[in-house]
Amino acid sequence: MSSENALVRHLSLQQEGIERSVVTRVPIASLVTTGSPRLEGEDTEHVRVLADTGGALPPIVVHLPSRRVVDGMHRLRAAVLRGEKDIDARFWHGTEADVFLLAVTANIQHGLPLSQRDRLAAAERIFVSHPEWSDRMVAIVVGMSSKKVGRLRRQVAGDHPQPAVRIGRDGRVRPVDGAAGRVRAAKLIADDPDASLRRIARDAGISPATAADVRARVRRGEDPVLPRPAVRAKTGETASAERAEPCVPMPSGSSTKLMPELVTGFERLRRDPSLRFTEAGRALLRMFEACLAVVRHEETIKKGLPPHCLSSTAELSHVYAAILKSFAADLQHLETARSGEVVAAPAETG
Repeated sequence: MSSENALVRHLSLQQEGIERSVVTRVPIASLVTTGSPRLEGEDTEHVRVLADTGGALPPIVVHLPSRRVVDGMHRLRAAVLRGEKDIDARFWHGTEADVFLLAVTANIQHGLPLSQRDRLAAAERIFVSHPEWSDRMVAIVVGMSSKKVGRLRRQVAGDHPQPAVRIGRDGRVRPVDGAAGRVRAAKLIADDPDASLRRIARDAGISPATAADVRARVRRGEDPVLPRPAVRAKTGETASAERAEPCVPMPSGSSTKLMPELVTGFERLRRDPSLRFTEAGRALLRMFEACLAVVRHEETIKKGLPPHCLSSTAELSHVYAAILKSFAADLQHLETARSGEVVAAPAETG
């Protein structure tokens, strides 16, 4: 599922299951009320307001088999204030690990919202229970920005050791330190220069696009690890000598301006017999023809794509772009090598 967040779907399915469950009348004394994400406990005034409404209180959510109250502590306190001995409840058959997560999300989506302090404490607790989760995944649960979650994670990193990989919102595993993956990829390429990008990416724990970039850098004799930009404290400018090569997207519609040049270059290659009558040549021409079709119909394709395909199409396009960039670097490397061979060849004697 690339266009829909895996975690959001998981939480949504949990909520749907709870809403479909049967409402049961349970003794209040049988319920466990510890483990709430509210550091200061329930709000007394809010409990009083609920108790004074006089109407039936919505069912609370209770975890089985622990019988811990997951959602509805204010309603439970209001029922006690009314002098009631029983309360309506929906039972949720989830894992112990998910009890706190559901309690946090439930108290963010409705009822009296969690305070900022409650959310920060909840995020820190999730760092311990789910250290492999990305900042964005934690942010979804606690209802904060991923930047704020990231800052908090860095502040408490010494207290809570973090794993080498994290799971993103799309459910994919990614390394925390990209440099380590690039070093592993460079070693794999050195051991087997003909290894496929997919194999390198899988064994090094990086994306195919990163694997393509590493291979291109290795073949150019460059460091596989991207240099860290030197940031100036006041201006925010980076030292140009240490700046990594930027990936600047082309302005919208600019690709169509290149159409005449692309068509001319493609037609020149297509007329070349050495390409038309060889399998490798025909494969190359088919590839360029497909790219040309994308340029011709770029706007139509973008407008016609269904929303659920946008994310996966963008990701695949990035990978193909990296592969083409690596392919171009390989061709330039091959041309340089062959030019050197021609220069070094001894002259024939008559």
